[in-house]
Order: sequence, then structure tokens, then C-alpha cells
Amino acid sequence: MSIGDSKNLATAPMVLAPDGSEVRILAACSTGSMAQFRLQQGQVSAAVAHHTVEELWFVTDGQGEIWRKSADEESVTDLKVGTSLSIPKGVAFQFRNTGAENLNIIGVTMPPWPGADEAYFVKGKW
Repeated sequence: MSIGDSKNLATAPMVLAPDGSEVRILAACSTGSMAQFRLQQGQVSAAVAHHTVEELWFVTDGQGEIWRKSADEESVTDLKVGTSLSIPKGVAFQFRNTGAENLNIIGVTMPPWPGADEAYFVKGKW
């Protein structure tokens, strides 16, 4: 049995998410994975939804907005330091940086991110 995973935040992005945000991969375990997502000033993500994963987000730097839409609901939520939110599987979402600095978000994906085919593109708000 392993004692667990340890990682330091990388300076450079490790990959780009399907939505176009920079990703710095953090710790993971059998039931979830964690990463930092970053949008540069003025950047808008592509609108996506997920087939099988749910996400929890926590904003650590910057400001922006996230649009989320399900079959029954639609909303835009302000993103600022200290904001946390959930994105259930199948919910369409898109986010954008509206501030003067990087928008940094820590995200936890449950189950762990399975790969590039997990996200699918949808019609977004922006």
C-alpha cells in the first residue's frame, strides 16, 4: 500500500484542458484528482460538459465569471478569491477572466480525470 501522493505546483502548464485553460496537475488518489486551472487576463474558455466526472472548484487568485447550464437551470456566478462551487456531470459550463491578473482555480475531479475524451463541447454563453 502506498503512503500517498505529493506534488508541488509547477511553474509552467503541464497540459491544456479541453476548454483551453492551462492545467498544472496536483495530487491524485483512487477516487479523485486535483489540478490548478488558469486563464490569463481576457481569456475565455471553450464551453464544455463532462460525461462521467464531477468537479469542485476553489478560486485562489483573480476574478471572473462562470456560466453553468443544466436541463432545468442556468446561471452566471462571479468568481473571486474564496469562491467555491460544484459542477455536476453533464452540466455545461464556460468561464472567463474579467480581471487584471491570472484567474487561478484549484479543481478536484471525482472520479479522477479519465482523459481527453471526457469533455465534450457545447454551445456556450460567451
